Amino acid sequence: MATLDIFVIMNTEKTRMESPIVINVSEEESLTECSKGIQSIEAKTVLTDEDAERFVVFPIKQPSLYQMYQKHLSVFWIPEEVSLAKDVDDYANKLTTNERYFINRVLGFFAGSDGIVMENLALRFMREVPHTEAKLFYGVQNMMEGVHSVMYSLLIDTYIKDREEKRNMLGAITRIPCVQKKAAWALQWIDSVEADFPTRLLAFAIVEGIFFSGAFCAIFWLKQRGIMPGLTTSNEFISRDEGLHTDFACLLYGMQDNKLTKTKAYRLVKEAVKIEKEFITESLPCALVGMNSKQMSQYIEFVADRLLLQLGYPKAFNSANPFPFMERISLEGKDNFFEKRVTNYALSGIGKTEEEQSFGLDADF
Repeated sequence: MATLDIFVIMNTEKTRMESPIVINVSEEESLTECSKGIQSIEAKTVLTDEDAERFVVFPIKQPSLYQMYQKHLSVFWIPEEVSLAKDVDDYANKLTTNERYFINRVLGFFAGSDGIVMENLALRFMREVPHTEAKLFYGVQNMMEGVHSVMYSLLIDTYIKDREEKRNMLGAITRIPCVQKKAAWALQWIDSVEADFPTRLLAFAIVEGIFFSGAFCAIFWLKQRGIMPGLTTSNEFISRDEGLHTDFACLLYGMQDNKLTKTKAYRLVKEAVKIEKEFITESLPCALVGMNSKQMSQYIEFVADRLLLQLGYPKAFNSANPFPFMERISLEGKDNFFEKRVTNYALSGIGKTEEEQSFGLDADF
């Protein structure tokens, strides 16, 4: 009986063999086993009607989720839309040493935190969520988190000239203690095998809804001084995006059957509020940019209450907003976003330097 030499290549993470193992089997046995293998593969790849619907968008089954996807697409932006030309002079000459210290570390936190959110979307949520419309939104969100990460990295690279300081800020989630604590709280939910989807969904609503709030507020505070226009413009774009991400998380959470008890939801929110207060009033005090720490703590509680209401729970703190300018900026951002942007200019600016994008009155038209 004829025999076949079957070459088996061992190449796994734990075992790597350069020389193949040769196994002698009869031709009949070989063909039988191959046939069984093909049949097994075919059986696994036969799609049911229900399976096929996972790969197409229409008919829309979750219109509210699909509308959020469309809304996010409508406010797409890229870092090239944000000019940092004036920021360089403002950073060097109009900020105090304390203000530069504060901004550097805020940017360091933001630069790493967007990567954490992207990791969660790619490894967990995109695989777990059953709704095609939700997958569409998460696809756009993941792309925009990448845009945010690039923007923050550009800000750090543009502002900070000291190489060691720049290196520390780009790696802040592992090098700066006050940033590490916030990052660790978020990372635990990516790795968790015990926490169910609603718990992790609520946790990342907290990350984007509470952990970003103090820093966003501090940067908007600087905007009132009319300085750092690149930083404040990018902050407007990014805070609007993160607001959309939080709104979507709350919307999707509302569709879950096994929501968290009020006690458990409060526990997670209060954990995050405590960490955020410590970050923005103690470890990296907002007083460095002239803000009142007590008011900032109150603002974080106000934001947490607003998030709880969106998630379907009563307020936990009953704190009023101590910063009216935040409400004003929020309304202005919604009304003027499309007026502020010059999309064609921005798109044509991809890959160009700041000098190439600058406008000159002596140009030939």
